[in-house]
Amino acid sequence: MSVHLRAEGLACSAGKRVVLRDVRLDVREGETIGIVGPNGCGKSTLLRVLAGLRNPSVGHVHVGGVRLHGLGARQRARKVALVAQEQDLPPDLLAWEVVALGLTPYRSPWNGVGPRERAAVADALAQVALADLADRPVNQLSGGERRRVLLARGLVQRTPLLLLDEPTNHLDVRHQLDLMQLVRRLGRTVVLALHDLTLATATCDRVLVLHEGRALPLAPPGEALTPGVVGAVFGVDATPIRHPVTGDTHLLITPLRPECTP
Repeated sequence: MSVHLRAEGLACSAGKRVVLRDVRLDVREGETIGIVGPNGCGKSTLLRVLAGLRNPSVGHVHVGGVRLHGLGARQRARKVALVAQEQDLPPDLLAWEVVALGLTPYRSPWNGVGPRERAAVADALAQVALADLADRPVNQLSGGERRRVLLARGLVQRTPLLLLDEPTNHLDVRHQLDLMQLVRRLGRTVVLALHDLTLATATCDRVLVLHEGRALPLAPPGEALTPGVVGAVFGVDATPIRHPVTGDTHLLITPLRPECTP
């Protein structure tokens, strides 16, 4: 399978502070990749660099073999969509109007939203289980509903690469699982930052762990999130257990035992 997203020796900065150094990853077409790490480790900064919205201090990002930061905004928005963690939305916009903003890279500024575009918006809202709220103003939506509206906007953008920053924030357990199942069904290359190590283990093909300014090698969840790594990076104990019905591996997270303190 061909490499879809490649980062070569990236250094990522927030202001004058270098957050990450020497990040290297090759993401294959159609993979679901999880980025995990403690608060403040640089997950959001890395996603913005991978989306082309922030320039790396050092290194390059290629999407489909094309250097991302050399593209114009419209070209870039046809290759990669980023659903950020926090976004201010105009309160008077309806949910479907927010989703329709994802069509901007494909429309002339003076064109309205025609039947074909409305159908695409309706389909995206249906995928995130918000079809009934299409005409509701966003200021009347819950935090979880707004998150799903933003995800629908990313879906309707129709990019082969989708970047999601903490997509399960504000979602209840059912919608967290529904969202992760949707991500797996998309058939796109997906890179998502997650706090939940169990979700990352259960749903990601490979995981990138960020720790103390560097990225550990991209690896399958069982190799990336060993008890030793989880203890050193997150300060908790992680015990892999196999689900008795599905056979999937999950992490049982407990406080780090004193004798296991790194």
